[in-house]
Amino acid sequence: MYARQFAIDLSEAITVPTSMKFSRRSFIVMSLALAACKRGANVLELSGSTMGTSFSVVAVDHEGAADKAAVSRAIDTALAQVNQQMSNWDAGSEVSRFNAARTTGPIAVSPELGEVVSAALDVHAASDGQFDITLGSAIEAWGFGATGAADGREPSAALLAAAAGTHGLSIEGGAVRKAHPETQIYLSSIGKGFGVDQVAGALRGFGLKDFMVEIGGDLYVSGNNADGQPWQIGIESPDALSRQAYDIASISNLGMATSGDYRNYFEKDGARYSHILDARTGRPVTHNTASVTVLAENAMLADAWATALLAVGTERGLEIANQRDLAAMFIDRDGKADHVGYTRAESARFAALKA
Repeated sequence: MYARQFAIDLSEAITVPTSMKFSRRSFIVMSLALAACKRGANVLELSGSTMGTSFSVVAVDHEGAADKAAVSRAIDTALAQVNQQMSNWDAGSEVSRFNAARTTGPIAVSPELGEVVSAALDVHAASDGQFDITLGSAIEAWGFGATGAADGREPSAALLAAAAGTHGLSIEGGAVRKAHPETQIYLSSIGKGFGVDQVAGALRGFGLKDFMVEIGGDLYVSGNNADGQPWQIGIESPDALSRQAYDIASISNLGMATSGDYRNYFEKDGARYSHILDARTGRPVTHNTASVTVLAENAMLADAWATALLAVGTERGLEIANQRDLAAMFIDRDGKADHVGYTRAESARFAALKA
């Protein structure tokens, strides 16, 4: 369950670095001062780089039977496979090969890529079409994709119109069809969460039940920490400079992700252009919702829904979350010109998890 616990010393936080590539999440991960709470338990701590960002794993090995080197190899193997399948930044990955295929015929995909595409299409249908992994051409046009960095130049209306014509995807059996030969899919809003779940599966293969897996801010926590308590996860305030915890979640057996507009954006002539695009226009969203945090049964769904609900904004997002019994917290800028404050709103499911 979820209860506020602000007494934790923020100096003990593991702060996850951001990335200009695959990551747009920001969590402050509270592991309850691991060095001070092992109390005889064997705690495995592993970290490294993957998918253009970082990962960290903390697992409690009660029996002391897991070989750390073997666990590390299993994690690396799981991450390498996800990267080879899902990364738009790897020209040889499965998704890059899919994007390069100029056809509307069926393209056979791996079971893992098929699972991610199927989940993405479900979230697409439930989010008024705002969660759309086929926005690749528009993402590239704005400079938020794999081919370059945003340089403050707004794409032309003609370019965005052309990009809009490439949206659309369907899946049947083990094959995916593009709506247009130029359709480009981007999995940065769901693939990283899937990677978290794959690592979690690898840990379970060693009999580990109490662990936290985090990739670039998307995470899954199982069981309890070394103190026998739920894992403490800080939700970052949506301010690019502060790196402060806005709230702290105490959770077990849940995936968690936050999507925000405050890391990957550019400003021009006083206007802010976020990497979160409105699927209807191909342009950055303009509402005041700064971040959305979602708790779900796995990290893949938390990842996707956090982006989807940020795209639709708080008003419609709350409606969708409550209709689908999603646990979601929305943080909005107050819109005042003289300073930036925040307001929050929670779905019924999110509020229930705190009780």
